[in-house]
Amino acid sequence: MACPHVGAANLAKPTPADSVYREDCTQCFDSIDDTAGLDVCLKCFNGGCAGDRNHAKLHSNTRKHPLVLNIRRTRKVIVRDEPPPKMSKLAIAAETEADRYDTTLRVKCLDCGLDDIDKADPAIAAAVEGIMNANTFSRNEEVKAWEQELTSCEHILMMQQAPPRQIESQNLGHCSSCDLKENLWLCLECGNLGCGRAQFGGVGGNSHALAHSKESSHGVAVKLGSITPEGTADVYCYTCDDERVDDELGPHLANWGIILSERQKTEKSLTEMQIEQNLRWEFSMTTEDGKELTPLFGPGLTGLKNLGNSCYLASILQCLYDMPSFQQRYGGGVESPPDVSDPAQDLETQLRKLADGLYSGRYSKPDSDVTVSEHSPEVPHQKGLQPSMLKHLMGRGHAEFSTMRQQDAFELLQHLIKLITRSNHPSGLSDPTQAMRFVMEQRLQCLGCKKVRYSTTEQDSIFIDVPLEKLPAEEGQEPKYKPVHLEECLDTLTAPEMVELTCSSCGSKDGFFKRQLFKTFPEVLVVNARKMAVVNWVPVKVDVPVLVQADPFPLDSYLSKGQQPDEEALPEESSSSNVPAFVPNQEALAMLEAMGFPRVRCEKALHATGNADANSAMEWLFVHMEDPDIDVPLNLSGTSETYTADPEKLVMLESMGLGGPRATKALKETNGGVERAIEWLFSHPDDQGESEEAAGPNEVPSKDAAEVGSSTLPANFQLQSIVCHKGTSIHTGHYVAFIRKKFGDETSWVLFNDEKVVKVVDAEDMKKFAYVYFFKRV
Repeated sequence: MACPHVGAANLAKPTPADSVYREDCTQCFDSIDDTAGLDVCLKCFNGGCAGDRNHAKLHSNTRKHPLVLNIRRTRKVIVRDEPPPKMSKLAIAAETEADRYDTTLRVKCLDCGLDDIDKADPAIAAAVEGIMNANTFSRNEEVKAWEQELTSCEHILMMQQAPPRQIESQNLGHCSSCDLKENLWLCLECGNLGCGRAQFGGVGGNSHALAHSKESSHGVAVKLGSITPEGTADVYCYTCDDERVDDELGPHLANWGIILSERQKTEKSLTEMQIEQNLRWEFSMTTEDGKELTPLFGPGLTGLKNLGNSCYLASILQCLYDMPSFQQRYGGGVESPPDVSDPAQDLETQLRKLADGLYSGRYSKPDSDVTVSEHSPEVPHQKGLQPSMLKHLMGRGHAEFSTMRQQDAFELLQHLIKLITRSNHPSGLSDPTQAMRFVMEQRLQCLGCKKVRYSTTEQDSIFIDVPLEKLPAEEGQEPKYKPVHLEECLDTLTAPEMVELTCSSCGSKDGFFKRQLFKTFPEVLVVNARKMAVVNWVPVKVDVPVLVQADPFPLDSYLSKGQQPDEEALPEESSSSNVPAFVPNQEALAMLEAMGFPRVRCEKALHATGNADANSAMEWLFVHMEDPDIDVPLNLSGTSETYTADPEKLVMLESMGLGGPRATKALKETNGGVERAIEWLFSHPDDQGESEEAAGPNEVPSKDAAEVGSSTLPANFQLQSIVCHKGTSIHTGHYVAFIRKKFGDETSWVLFNDEKVVKVVDAEDMKKFAYVYFFKRV
């Protein structure tokens, strides 16, 4: 029976700009490895599960795309009688997907119920071939993230090419110094063909291209097998010893008779091979005496696969989804997914998808790809979920989180809180990050007239500075730091301090006493422990054990009592058109200027970080030091001119749930920079964009507004989870999460190390590396 939809479908193969979801379902983590396989839409390349949930059928009904390519992958049985070879950077005997798996393809029509449509049909064949040859969505995003790091260099810009001549084009020829016919590099200056260095992934090479560069002093070469008709290729500068981008690649190749439109990519690029190497990185999961830690499986015990430097993301997500508010908000999983045209690009869908993956236990099982032998653990670890779509949405428009570099886990947490808060919450469903919100109250008292002023700020976390006191070092050993109790850090945070301000009431310049305390407590208190020492203006992380008791402990003594009957309030400062809309925090401003930062930059940094403190502003300055408008003064007058926002930038902000008049004002305030506009929006949550005068960041909420958190006592808290970090910098090293879990009547700590989930025998040492704490109110 012929399918009537085939001829009318007007199918085309995916272009490099298209996302092809052929690994897992866009609405759950069912994948091509499941019994029913994955149905990839032949029209828009959405991936839908074909099993009991049948999200493929849901997509077909919604988009009227009935034709799909069903991909099912099964693991080949491989018997090993010896341990795998040791990995080396220059040559890794890596298996290809064809070596490891058998893949079955079927074209189906979900409307007609046909599941054996001829794949060779001319109306279908190109689309099927294109889907199977295209990078998967996750790999495509990884490649784009790595490639956006690349730049050109002076050796490419100043390169002089020899007179034109024709070299062998599509069949690649062979190395001028040996018989290798792949991994060939073309010298763009003289046209020499030389083999590259041996690469991980089993790619051979004798480094003759490098030898040619040293002999001739020609620096720039391109990998022939990586050239695409779209004009991308691996370009390497041997002089810089780094990957580069050649903006004139087409003309430079044409000099040697190579026409881009005639090329086809035949080999993996350096970026693709680097990603594969990163994903093979292993972490020891043994106790000090060498025993394997026991893997755990089941609901709430599901690991997250490392996507390449993504441990910072995995550890934070595990702690967030352990919170009751996240379980209540997203625990419905994917049974009734949002009705959206593109699930992979919808934040709500991807947050629900992850919740289903973590909570259901559906994917928490030993990895069937691992063959048990005397050289592997008795029980293999799980494969782990791959949250590529969520990572893409989380990093979209962000200069740091859109890359494949290691990032600060706490900065990611703050970014996620803002994204979730600003997302569109369906009717009847609340923002799960509200459980982390509370109010800090600041008390200022003039030393002259003794009058007081109280102000409040709403927060979702606190920073504690950890005292650094080195202990005497043992001979031949690195110095260690004296352990610190959490209470010491909280005492420092809430201790009174002297600030130099002029009193608006009595005119005294003696200064003020300032103290901050909790006005309300959250359900989950997030604490970031700053264990940083600044050496030559470079922050260096040190490991200082912060001692936290295992039992619940009270925070009652840190609750503010508010203004007392015998205290006289300072008069409110009069407002006038001459008062600027933004007044920088004078104490923080003075600290920044004392560090040598220009005043204009200090004001801009305080404005961008919510006018909170000098530390946050200093971190912002280090990131934005190269901004072209860093020395352009802020417009503090409150005056405005007609401003028209870039429609494309508005669409980008709207796709993140940050649209409306607020988006327009944010772009205006930040000179059209999308990333800085996002920061501005998150720093000014109460500004609706309707007035040109920005609300002060420390403005007291109206009495009609519901106050977050609770001031009810007792306020007892217990440590629930920790994000730990090993490394000398928060942007390098490795992150893991420790979470307190209940097993029947027993409570134990569980280590989440990417996809590996194990029961912890001794959890005391984790405190040394703790970076972010989650305390649960009990």
